[in-house]
Amino acid sequence: MMHMLSRTPSAMASFPRSGTRRGLCLWPGARQLCLGKNLLYGFMRFFSMPVKSLREISRSLGVSHLCIVAKMSSTLQIEMIPCLKDNYAYLLHDAHTGTVGVVDPSEAVPVIDALTRKNQNLTYILNTHHHYDHTGGNIELKEKYGAKVIGSGIDRERIPGIDMVLNDGDKWMFAGHEVLVIETPGHTRGHITFYFPGSQAVFTGDTLFSLSCGKLFEGTPEQMLSSLEKIMALPDDTHIYCGHEYTLSNSKFALAIEPGNKALQSYAAHVAHLRNKCLPTIPTTLKKEKLCNPFLRTSSMDIRQSLNVPTSASNAEALGAIRRAKDNF
Repeated sequence: MMHMLSRTPSAMASFPRSGTRRGLCLWPGARQLCLGKNLLYGFMRFFSMPVKSLREISRSLGVSHLCIVAKMSSTLQIEMIPCLKDNYAYLLHDAHTGTVGVVDPSEAVPVIDALTRKNQNLTYILNTHHHYDHTGGNIELKEKYGAKVIGSGIDRERIPGIDMVLNDGDKWMFAGHEVLVIETPGHTRGHITFYFPGSQAVFTGDTLFSLSCGKLFEGTPEQMLSSLEKIMALPDDTHIYCGHEYTLSNSKFALAIEPGNKALQSYAAHVAHLRNKCLPTIPTTLKKEKLCNPFLRTSSMDIRQSLNVPTSASNAEALGAIRRAKDNF
């Protein structure tokens, strides 16, 4: 049965989960990579907190496939799960309650492997939009764990196994974490974005990528611009978790239309370094994207000149021109 959620704070839904975290040694503010079986521990980036413990790293080296813990803020742990060719799903785990959810599971097996490795259950599946490479694992995961599928009310007829619908402005609770739902059409008409303000994290699906935005399959440049402006209104230190690892190819296009952007040059070099080592470029930050992403820089005179966009053109017209150029790049 499908349930509607109220937009009023008094009616916020609390989504408890079961399961406990095992295996990886984590702490707030750290980014950790664990490479597959018989490979050496590869990479760790420290943000602000010192290392507290390494006692479980040796156990983490026994996993059978790549898994990345991208961020842990407060009690919410976000683990990136590579799927298909270039998709990312994200496991959400609340350390206090053991609640577990997954965002955009394009396939079930990598998610099941991650849950099995940590002896966790799955209670919720969050879909940003209906495309199969974001919902392909829904039914198998729902049948195996009894997980509830959550998605846009607009897409209720197109998201496999949907149980709960969310709409623009809805607020609900994932364990103790407030989640704000933002309607972000353009790529698809029913696309939504999940924002976790307490964890400085936003799951943008195929609306916003690092250095690009989604193709306009069901929307207009005006709709996409409006959606991107909603995301741009979030704090600059927000971490962006998107649906695909497209950053390297996106950087080549961005440099082609804004070659003099020093921030972009530096970021593109960093992206190339990460990808040469088969490391993820996600999450990115909103601050970085505002400096480098051409789709967030539609007023840039350099970009407009590169694409012969008149100075009198609106930002939506400029975005449309950038999108057409990117599609043909």
